[in-house]
Amino acid sequence: MSEPTVPPTDRQDAFGLAAALFVALSLFYWISLSPFVDLTGDSVFDPSAGASNRLNQIVTLGLFAGILLHGYRHDLRAIMLAPRALLLPLFAWLLYTSAASVHPELGVKGIILALMVAINASVFLLLPASERQFARLTGACVLVMLAVAYYGVIFLPTLSIHQASELREPMNAGFWRGHFPHKNSAAAAMVLAAFVGLYAWSAWSRLAGAAILVLSVVFLAHTGGKTATAMLPATVLVALAFERLPVLRLPIVVGGVALFNLLTVGAAVIKPLSDLIASFGIDATFTNRADIWRFAFTALARHPITGYGFHAFWQTPELVYSGGSVETWAVDAENGHNSYLDIALAAGLPGLLLTVLWLIILPLRRYAALRPENRHTPLTRLYTQIWLYAMFNAGLESLFYEGGSVLWFAFIFSIYGLRLQSGAVLVAPAAATANGGGVRG
Repeated sequence: MSEPTVPPTDRQDAFGLAAALFVALSLFYWISLSPFVDLTGDSVFDPSAGASNRLNQIVTLGLFAGILLHGYRHDLRAIMLAPRALLLPLFAWLLYTSAASVHPELGVKGIILALMVAINASVFLLLPASERQFARLTGACVLVMLAVAYYGVIFLPTLSIHQASELREPMNAGFWRGHFPHKNSAAAAMVLAAFVGLYAWSAWSRLAGAAILVLSVVFLAHTGGKTATAMLPATVLVALAFERLPVLRLPIVVGGVALFNLLTVGAAVIKPLSDLIASFGIDATFTNRADIWRFAFTALARHPITGYGFHAFWQTPELVYSGGSVETWAVDAENGHNSYLDIALAAGLPGLLLTVLWLIILPLRRYAALRPENRHTPLTRLYTQIWLYAMFNAGLESLFYEGGSVLWFAFIFSIYGLRLQSGAVLVAPAAATANGGGVRG
């Protein structure tokens, strides 16, 4: 093997900077620059609220610049925004439908941010010098996130626990949300943290892994997120079956996602199916989401090809102030509570098809290409758990192309992780360092 092309001290400095960038990017998504949001103000009803502040823009661009620089200097630079044959047409279509919408400024800005997140995620796993460093840094960042969340619950309860004085959803009073804007986003983050805890137990430290797992599960139980709480053990079991039983992989992914959406969104428009679900003692409205889904299907039927544009349907002045609340409260919904339906509303059925190819079909093929020695490792298991959880969680929450969502970011980097694992070979630590690091094999 050839010698490194830069002196060891320079390479160590480079790894130090890369590790710092890894930590900064991780905490940016785990905690954000605006934690502990006050939900009692009138601004929660303002459709124009939520614009980024100057500091957030500066940090976002700074992190992105650092990611680009590291990505272009890395030996595996070809992975940036790969596969381009799929992603370039996908983002071009998203930009086109957004530019043609009634709010092009919102849509185009949102898609550019989503593109930046995709590039960040594609380089993210190239930042650590080894898997050991990845496990240590990831575990440490999650512990910091948990510390911030518990600090909020203990010392800032009015900003970390849902209050009855909140204007949008006072019925959530008493549920923990920590530094997150909503109990559901907190619940999803705690599920991810639990996966990291299981991984850290095997790849880094049993003590740290156990601490992460216990703290995240306890917090999850207090969020009131029933779906997330049920999906945590379910995802672990499904991921184990996915790993051990190849014959079940296609039914789990393709059949499972289709069935999950049929039983949720489909039940909103198919009355016999709704009655069947109710007969099992399950809330067939899925916490009143059914009204939103019926309304969304009606709207999609009007623009099935191009949709309405990104961020140009829910919470727009045209919808909120249309007077449609007389017919259904769904016009006031913050989103469609289903990622697949929301991307169809934003970019039509072509946008949905391209998204499914990227997020579901392609990773399934990558997993099938894994070498036997990489298929049962803790790292591959972590990527698989995140990928499966996000894929199924998308059936009840909106997360696709959301720039500030830790679940969306983790979803994408897990897909790139499976891609790296599918081409990885076991190497000695020195050889890994000489070749530029990165979390693979």
